[in-house]
Amino acid sequence: MVNLSKIELTKKGQFVNLTKSNQGIGEILVNLNWNQQAEKNSGGFLSSLFGKKSSGGIDLDLGCLFEMTDGSKSCVQALGNAFGSFHSPPFIELDGDDRTGMLSNGENLRINGSKIRAIKRVLIYTFIYEGVANWAEADGIVTINYGTGPNIEVRLNEHRNGKNMCAIAMIENVNNETFKVERLVEYFSGHKDMDNAYNWGLSWREGRK
Repeated sequence: MVNLSKIELTKKGQFVNLTKSNQGIGEILVNLNWNQQAEKNSGGFLSSLFGKKSSGGIDLDLGCLFEMTDGSKSCVQALGNAFGSFHSPPFIELDGDDRTGMLSNGENLRINGSKIRAIKRVLIYTFIYEGVANWAEADGIVTINYGTGPNIEVRLNEHRNGKNMCAIAMIENVNNETFKVERLVEYFSGHKDMDNAYNWGLSWREGRK
């Protein structure tokens, strides 16, 4: 049965164009959710008896690279406190930083679809800020929600453990009328490697939250 309220992009290179109304596209909400699963308790019986649990788990961060139609490029992410802005360039804003994966609403990027003429392309990504790069355990899913069409889902189910960064989807301007959303799910060793793969040309240095 076809679910008209949801489109799943399941294969690399699969894409869909966003449906626009007479009022345009409006706000595009990119949501990242994942499961933080407790690490196995290695403290034995006494740790269990006294309720001690091992710390750790996985902290995924949602972010994006953006390129504007005027040629300017940068990123939006919690690392480096580059949270962006919804109402002024780059018209992309990160709502917050979920360190646990326990929040029901996860992490959200808001893209101002009414400013489509200013936005050339947006590369949605996530990276493991803390914890072992075990994507199978993270069980991440990105949902793209907008008011004029069905939700778009991309599951991070093609795992490359040991690589801490995943390029999830490319959102590209189509004739200043709509955006194309293409599934990527490609894994990299870090921001610089991903940048090189998609020809962004930014300079990167280490940062902390």
